[in-house]
Amino acid sequence: MDFIIRENKKLRESYYRIKHSSGLTLLVFPKKGYNSVYASIGTKFGSIYSSFMSDGRKITVPDGTAHYLEHKLFESEDGDAFSKYAKTGASANAYTSFDTTCYLFSCTDQFRQSLEILIDLIQSPYFTKETVAKEQGIISQEIKMYDDSPDWRVMMNLLTGMYKEHPINKDIAGTVETIAEITPEILYDCYNSYYNLNNMVMAVSGGVDPDEVLEIIDKKIKPDKPVETSIILPEEPYSVAKEYTEQILPVTVPLFELGFKEACGKESASGKELICTSILLDMFIGESSSLYRELTDKKLINSGFGSEYMEGLGYRSVILSGESRDPAEVSRIIKNAAAELHRKGIDEEALERSKRAVYGRMVSTFDSKQAIAAELISGEFYGREIFEPVDILEKLTADDINSRLRDQLDPENCCLSVVKGE
Repeated sequence: MDFIIRENKKLRESYYRIKHSSGLTLLVFPKKGYNSVYASIGTKFGSIYSSFMSDGRKITVPDGTAHYLEHKLFESEDGDAFSKYAKTGASANAYTSFDTTCYLFSCTDQFRQSLEILIDLIQSPYFTKETVAKEQGIISQEIKMYDDSPDWRVMMNLLTGMYKEHPINKDIAGTVETIAEITPEILYDCYNSYYNLNNMVMAVSGGVDPDEVLEIIDKKIKPDKPVETSIILPEEPYSVAKEYTEQILPVTVPLFELGFKEACGKESASGKELICTSILLDMFIGESSSLYRELTDKKLINSGFGSEYMEGLGYRSVILSGESRDPAEVSRIIKNAAAELHRKGIDEEALERSKRAVYGRMVSTFDSKQAIAAELISGEFYGREIFEPVDILEKLTADDINSRLRDQLDPENCCLSVVKGE
């Protein structure tokens, strides 16, 4: 068993990385003065894994299978995991993203019992025709709810507008039609391929003792032999599928998302690329930027406006979103500003200010148990270390940011998604 302590003296933070003999990667981040604990276990298996290889066998599954499997794992032959958590007082949940599925809980008491429930949950699959069929009605209602959600639709419409082939253009939960195709055999294929401990990471943060966590893992975890898996992704062209999408839903003020698609291979972004993008977005359209002030002065955006970088296996894009009575004008101004930025490059005088702003947001991450666990898990899956950004940030130059700019914010390769009222 490999046991490593990683620390950052500048942040005065440290955590433990343990490669357990079972195959599980365990990350424990103690926080002094914290009474509560947050634990999450994740697998590198999300909605875009609609086609994959597993020990030499090609498997193709219906859209929404990863999300369906997340729901079903809470059931076992000896009861529902939520009922068990109710007895320990822990708050439990799970989520499926495009790339991963995570199961989690937070608690102030009975940590040992709650962690044992989490371990049992991911090691005790129980799928029958009857239980799988029963879940279809529940998830169908969830799908219909999201179909009526303006916030969700404006995002999914953007992704279908940007991506022609990549499965990120499919809803995470699938459709009512696709989930009807899911069988116990399909769920077991996915479980046996990706819910293998060698493909999973557990992160625990807060008021926790690493030795106690390891003791529980030693007692409860059943070892797994590695399974060789790989996702199958189609070739995605650089250009967007369409430049504009619109949907009518009951909203008072139109919602919009403007996405700048980026060329990439089938890998995720590096730590340096992520930090450069964070600084670039802060300089381009952060709250201290001239572009942000122009949009607010013209009353084209409000305080709900924001930016994010969406990236993963085979997809990368900058997304700007908010409410506006004139989304087309917002898009026009931003695209013109992006073209100007490409012509002139970044303002070196503003670089240090943005680096300080990004550093402040980085440091605040370590105040949140949830954020720490999420960063630990995603970092482990994609070869990024949680302390790495601090070291990278200090050394970044204007040339680094301008180099990153060449791959981003292309005003000729973007899509505007709008949801508006009648």
